[in-house]
Amino acid sequence: MFFTCGPNEAMVVSGFCRSPPVMVAGGRVLVVPCLQQIQRISLNTLTLNVRSEKVYTRHGVPISVTGIAQVKIQGQNKEMLAAACQMFLGKSESDIAHIALETLEGHQRAIMAHMTVEEIYKDRQKFSEQVFKVASSDLVNMGISVVSYTLKDIHDDQDYLHSLGKARTAQVQRDARVGEAEAKRDAGIREARARAEQLSAQLLSEEATARAQRDFQVQQALCDGAVSARKAQADLAFQLQVPR
Repeated sequence: MFFTCGPNEAMVVSGFCRSPPVMVAGGRVLVVPCLQQIQRISLNTLTLNVRSEKVYTRHGVPISVTGIAQVKIQGQNKEMLAAACQMFLGKSESDIAHIALETLEGHQRAIMAHMTVEEIYKDRQKFSEQVFKVASSDLVNMGISVVSYTLKDIHDDQDYLHSLGKARTAQVQRDARVGEAEAKRDAGIREARARAEQLSAQLLSEEATARAQRDFQVQQALCDGAVSARKAQADLAFQLQVPR
């Protein structure tokens, strides 16, 4: 008798002539009634809400973190599927989700304990990557792959995060004021430099004009002198030619 399953589940056939058991993910398989048995395991992607309440961070500040993880049994990898079958065959999706959730929550707590509140608050990407990496290396031994993990929420009951936010806001406002003052200062310096350059250009222009006028007057005086000298010479020559 043939049995089939969709791509979101796997079948495991054991019994007569099935040692080791045959695993089929998304397909069909021949099963001999009474001599062989068939079991199914879900390959659906499971969404887990990973909550860690009031965990003490590296500096002793308790915070609560919520992460969202997507996990699934990897049916295309034969070794991982075999490991998953050994762990979860005969269990429901809720049982698989519970075991994966407990594992993820434990790793999430451990990483929170090794980081400061500031590190988690300011670098969520780093925190998410660490949880993803550590949890993946552990869950892979169960045949479960972590598809994704995202840090969803951080909160505390002592207003520590609120204080961090206020400090950051004050710093941003201070930096804005400093930036505005520096911009005004730089604008004043540029304006003063422009005025100085303009005045210098004006003085150079006036100096060049005065020099040109002086040179013109000198040339004119020389020319007038030359004209006067020639006239005097002409007058003298005329007087010498006149009979007495």
